[in-house]
Amino acid sequence: MVQVTDLRCEYRRNPLGIGETHPRISWKLESDERAVRQTAYEIELAADESLGQAVWQSGRVASEQSVLVELAGFEAESRRRYYYRVRVWNQNGEASAWSEIAFFETGMLKGENWEAEWISAPLELLPEESERLPLLRKGFSLKAPVAKARLYATAHGLYELELNGKRVGNDYFAPGWTSYRHTLQTQTYDVSELLQAGDNAIGAWLGNGWYKGYLAWGNKKAHYGDRLGLLLQLRVAYADGSEETIVSDGSWQCAAGPILMSEIYHGETYDAREELSGFSTAGFDAAGWTAAQVAQHDNGRLTPQINEPVRKIETVRPVELITTPAEETVIDFGQNLVGWVRFRVSADAGAEVVIHHAEVLDQEGNFYTDNLRAAKQEIRYTCKGSVGGETFEPRFSFQGFRFIRLTGFPEPIDLSAFEAVVLHSDMEETGRFRCSDPLINQLQSNIRWGLKGNFLDVPTDCPQRDERLGWTGDAQMFIQTAAYLSNVAPFFAKWLGDLASDQREDGGVPFVVPHILDDGSFSSAAWGDAAVICPWTLYVSYGDTRILERQYESMKHWVAYIRAQGEQEYLWNTGFHFGDWLGLDAKSGDYVGATERDLIASAFYAYSTMLLRKTADVLGLEEDAAVYEELGRNVVAAFQEEFVTPAGRLSASTQTAHVLALMFGLLDETAEKRAAAKLKELLEASKHHLTTGFVGTPYISHVLSRYGMQEDAYTLLMQKDYPSWLYPVTKGATTIWEHWDGIKEDGSFWSRDMNSFNHYAYGAVGDWLYKSVAGIQPDEEAPGYKRMLIAPQPGGGLTWAEGVLETPYGTVRSAWKLKEDGSIEVEVTIPPNTSAEIRLPGASDATAVKESGEPLRAGGGLLSVAGDGLGIKIEAGSGTYTFVYPIHAASTDLVAAP
Repeated sequence: MVQVTDLRCEYRRNPLGIGETHPRISWKLESDERAVRQTAYEIELAADESLGQAVWQSGRVASEQSVLVELAGFEAESRRRYYYRVRVWNQNGEASAWSEIAFFETGMLKGENWEAEWISAPLELLPEESERLPLLRKGFSLKAPVAKARLYATAHGLYELELNGKRVGNDYFAPGWTSYRHTLQTQTYDVSELLQAGDNAIGAWLGNGWYKGYLAWGNKKAHYGDRLGLLLQLRVAYADGSEETIVSDGSWQCAAGPILMSEIYHGETYDAREELSGFSTAGFDAAGWTAAQVAQHDNGRLTPQINEPVRKIETVRPVELITTPAEETVIDFGQNLVGWVRFRVSADAGAEVVIHHAEVLDQEGNFYTDNLRAAKQEIRYTCKGSVGGETFEPRFSFQGFRFIRLTGFPEPIDLSAFEAVVLHSDMEETGRFRCSDPLINQLQSNIRWGLKGNFLDVPTDCPQRDERLGWTGDAQMFIQTAAYLSNVAPFFAKWLGDLASDQREDGGVPFVVPHILDDGSFSSAAWGDAAVICPWTLYVSYGDTRILERQYESMKHWVAYIRAQGEQEYLWNTGFHFGDWLGLDAKSGDYVGATERDLIASAFYAYSTMLLRKTADVLGLEEDAAVYEELGRNVVAAFQEEFVTPAGRLSASTQTAHVLALMFGLLDETAEKRAAAKLKELLEASKHHLTTGFVGTPYISHVLSRYGMQEDAYTLLMQKDYPSWLYPVTKGATTIWEHWDGIKEDGSFWSRDMNSFNHYAYGAVGDWLYKSVAGIQPDEEAPGYKRMLIAPQPGGGLTWAEGVLETPYGTVRSAWKLKEDGSIEVEVTIPPNTSAEIRLPGASDATAVKESGEPLRAGGGLLSVAGDGLGIKIEAGSGTYTFVYPIHAASTDLVAAP
């Protein structure tokens, strides 16, 4: 029998404060049977948890769809909770029981009128140039016990709220970083349990954050504004049905708080002697506080939060206390991470303790901060002298670090008084990969920690130096790997909205999103192509058509921009490009690899046009699809004429040029064969080491697998000397480095200026680990893993590997292991309401294959079994299958399904 589980609205379980007026519902199916399909569903929606007040009903709908189901004809109202349940019918016409009841609740929808006013601390209290941060408060009285209360808020800058002395919610760095001139997110909090009949009080902390603080280079700050502000609306419902609203307005009071300085790059300075304890409680004496100043701002850009908020995810304990050769006291947490340090200290009032943060130690073992550039990453805390000690952690700054240097802390140092708090966007982890090689497992861990450290509200390029910006190129290179590791759909939906907002009228896309660089920082090939690549990747990974609908104009404008740039219509041979950034075949002293920039630009021109044509097809835009089909053919023809000789040789003899031409399908059959052979030749010439940079590296392993060079791909992966993915692992890396040789063999550093040790771009190889080694691949024709390809490719000396992915439909698992008797065991799990094509590696004779101990044949969930030149091909419905058979071909002969 089938059971309906894991109900979600807009990817989330029981979300509070969504902004969709046409929300979508998803669910998963569970069953012990094989080949389970949904043939129909029914959804009931009501205003009460008992489902007695029906709001909308679907009736029985004949459909297999169970992911992102739109509620036809339903439109959600602002600030309202809806309850819903689902039941389904299986392939035999049998109905499931109703699911458990779930809910979603809307926030203050875009365009709704706010009763609240924007308030700020007056300039006479804190001048614009002051680094000290304000506190705000208001006391109020409620006439009766509270039945329900919602708090809606946002800020210019960052904010944290307290009600009656308790923190509101568990979000950090709210309201998040968006293109503030176009979009400012609002948050919704359920504060019903924090209020009481009678006297209450609310308090707020404000921080500079991305709004007013320092961003990028040149000591620039206040990119969006020079005044912090708060907008807040508290709606209280009583048991008798009456309501009351408390808002931010001129009746609020302000004071200078204990945070003397807080900057994302520089850290935080806090004087505990200046604390105003209890300021958010009703009994607090606010005599001497200053009246808040009311300001006028555009509320038309306010919208409920789209992505998951930043939260505290985990803590990491110290592993070692070090006295360096320079006689400094350093703590090693054993993991390069992003967040902050929570510590306890016992000292006299007025004593100052200081913490500095670093990613690495230098070759002598000393604390190293040169790669931070202007970022101070410094926490200064002045003690208040509490009996028994005091505990502190920052509020509005985050650091990238593995090591901390202590100054002023009383001896002896107690390691148990320190812990690192890991913060990042609270994305659900969805993928797991592991294998028989511990170095590859550490590489996978490094890739995951790269995501954790750089997915803090925006996809940053690095989390430690004076940068931490949403570089478009890095994001498009890594998004497919990210989609294996975590549910990144809401995260990127929010970011892509900002990309579209910051896109110029001519279609140009900024280097970083949100855009805060100068006006010339736009439209490099492979960077701007994030406008097309990222939405398409989300669609394939999650089956989300709406992301294509909402980004389609942005995608079109980007391709139109490219088309208008070239000296020839079908080539892109003008403008600035980063090229194959950090390519190892670059001239000495240059950051840009040897592959011609116009070749790279024209290749991405073709690729984005192809993806745009596919997008038009998905959206049913036949005329557009025909236009982009023709444009794509013309761009490919122009590419071949410009960059391929009549004999079929690519004009650029670099790894990256051959990888892009093959990956994007830019060559005819003759040139394709020659390019594949030439790529193998180039690899052999480099002794199977990479010479690619940011552009070529994400694709090279895929190309090798696609063209029958799987063992070459494994050889690349397994290299341990520079340059390789495992070289940093052998040097103790716990995250992905910006440079292959960030730390050289002798312990010296690549450079001081650009040497991040937490830079996720090269972690894009994680995509290949899931797709080729474990063999889990989505199907573009049935996206979101409604249908998938399971085609593991053993090799590289690995004896086993496993990939697990929590898809929108449920858990997919692909695992293989080589057995001592010369056979291989392949285990596959396919979730209900999906199907898969399974390719058994190294199998040639179906009669030699056993499935769950029985001879392999169609039936019992296996829809068909056939052999072809690539081995055994199986069509399977849902279920768990175990295949055992003797390996026919060596792993070097195994190739991926086309």
